Amino acid sequence: MSSGTWKWWLAVPAIYFLFFFALTDVGLIGPDEPRYASIGRDMARSGDWVTPRLWGESWFEKPPLLYWIIGGAHRAGLRGELAARLPVVLLSLGFLIFYYRFLRTEFGPRPALLATVILGSSAGWLAYSQLAVTDVPLAVTFSNAMLLGYRALERGSRRMLAVAAGLLAAAVLAKGLVPLVLALPLLWVWRGRLRRFLDPAPVLVFLAIAVPWFAVLAWKTGFPFVEELFLRHHFARFSSGHQLHARPFWFYVPVLLAGFVPWTPAFVLLLRRGLFSDPRRRFLLIWAAFGFLFFSVSAGKLPGYLLPLFPAVAALIGIALDEARDARWVLAAACVMLALVPVITGTLPGALATGLSRARIEGWHWWFAITYCLMAVVIWWWEEAGRREAAVGLLIFATVLGVVFIKVKAYPAIDRLATARPLWRQVSTRAYLTCVEPIHRSWRYGLNYYSGKPLPDCSQQRRPFRVQQLPGHPPFVN
Repeated sequence: MSSGTWKWWLAVPAIYFLFFFALTDVGLIGPDEPRYASIGRDMARSGDWVTPRLWGESWFEKPPLLYWIIGGAHRAGLRGELAARLPVVLLSLGFLIFYYRFLRTEFGPRPALLATVILGSSAGWLAYSQLAVTDVPLAVTFSNAMLLGYRALERGSRRMLAVAAGLLAAAVLAKGLVPLVLALPLLWVWRGRLRRFLDPAPVLVFLAIAVPWFAVLAWKTGFPFVEELFLRHHFARFSSGHQLHARPFWFYVPVLLAGFVPWTPAFVLLLRRGLFSDPRRRFLLIWAAFGFLFFSVSAGKLPGYLLPLFPAVAALIGIALDEARDARWVLAAACVMLALVPVITGTLPGALATGLSRARIEGWHWWFAITYCLMAVVIWWWEEAGRREAAVGLLIFATVLGVVFIKVKAYPAIDRLATARPLWRQVSTRAYLTCVEPIHRSWRYGLNYYSGKPLPDCSQQRRPFRVQQLPGHPPFVN
């Protein structure tokens, strides 16, 4: 068996533990996962794939792509957290395969492999690939559109440009108008061939995929749909951020650095002179820089918004790492960063339950730190000996080990402190006797998902048992 075959066989367990292991060991988290999962489940049950409904009421905050794939999973026989999350995992992995093949053609096999490994093992991409939220569907469809669009315009392929237009339309169905703005770097880079963008075939493909759902909802519901989706969740979120995740201008600097853990030290490789002499690399840089500036200017900010920029950044880091003469300290520092895994494990449940600012920073483990420092020494030696692939392989092993540690140690606490699944298990046998006092919306949405039909508010229908919540604590049944 060839060495290349062995590499792919070794990749199989890494992919399993990074993406599939313990996928359903945590209940649906936050306000978004249970809402999106509920809407997708309702579409599958009702057969109405046009109007998103949240517990019987029309809900227009997001376009339907995520709901459709969750609903499709339910129609395929999946249930619960698996139906909500597995489609997102498969989208992520499918994109990584395409991403590797595309970069291999453009930049060669080793830069492509490094970039794919960096993207697939980065903290941000991994985390959002296992959540039933819209960020990965947007990142996958938009990034495919950008990569294929660039190649189509470079080669003058109208057929490929039509495929890219269809993928951009799918990105619009994933998140609305945002991908149209993020795609402006493609127009800028190929402004000399702008007429190709006006070719009838790509335009018709885009319109045929992107427009019908919006047109039907606007016709059926009128101004409330336009007001909610576009005025409130597009323009108001961008311009004011009032009650819509307002953050300071610099918010995405630490988000980007944290999102690429453990590869954050490799950002310094992007400062090498001459790295952007190739127009394909400049395109990746413009793609990432323009998107970063756009999201930074927006008043409303969430960490997952940056995900459509991750493929461009990872590609640049992979190319820079491949061309670096000496990456000893970069790879060793990346491994040392993983010594913080126990701290992440100890802090994450509280951060998800009450917010990072209120969570206790705890969990430091000396033996864990010593083990990772020893692995960093080996990585240094192998890189010095010219065995970069072995050094990167050990770093991936260290990453997988850290991810498994987080899943085994933190997931039970996250499930208990930050999801409504254990609460529903307490309530389920007496749901007909239970009402809900005012509780945090994340818990309320989660409880509604698991109950199927929302339990009544105690203010409207008093019952013997009440779900209550004290500030800073999970709800309980009284």
